[in-house]
Amino acid sequence: MMKLDLYIDTSFKGVSMAIANPTLYVEHRDPNAHGEFTSKILDKLLSENHFNLRDIQRVMVTLGPGSFSGLRTGISFAMGLCFSGKRELYGVSTLNALACYSNTDKTAVIVGARKGFWYLGFQEKEVFIETAQLIKFLNENKAQIKSIVADELVEKEAPLIELIKRNSIEIINGLSGKMNSWEPLFYKTKPSLIQEANYIQPSYFEKAK
Repeated sequence: MMKLDLYIDTSFKGVSMAIANPTLYVEHRDPNAHGEFTSKILDKLLSENHFNLRDIQRVMVTLGPGSFSGLRTGISFAMGLCFSGKRELYGVSTLNALACYSNTDKTAVIVGARKGFWYLGFQEKEVFIETAQLIKFLNENKAQIKSIVADELVEKEAPLIELIKRNSIEIINGLSGKMNSWEPLFYKTKPSLIQEANYIQPSYFEKAK
């Protein structure tokens, strides 16, 4: 039996999925896919590469932060695959997963939440932050940051890009990295058949306080 790892990310746009082992990597990314297509995407990955569901031994799914409906879809699908106990389920922070695309631990992850707000991950800490606070953070920690894994919204925010370029910080596209880069997280995460989404976004009521 060929042992495969399955990676699932539904945190932001559509569905991203990959199957991998030490000699294989195949992915499918569809920014327009909805939850009902998750199973079809997996079937397509497996059949086109002459595998079946029994070949999957470990499943890693992102828990957020990210899209409320997207996260529920991805996590529920992953839990369903692992319900029988025949494969292990690992839930990981989306920001920790994206950080794996960089080869240095001096990496920050920045992705857009909604207009004027961002999810920031740095040195195992994750926050929901406004643009002005993010710029302040980057200025205060620029000596400790060598690279930033970001989505396309960062590149549209002129003050952020100007700051990043001025300090010669490398920008890594967080939507194009190979998902098997997350493999080290298997050894840092305890498997569990029950996973819960992590939104880290405060409610408007909390914000108003």
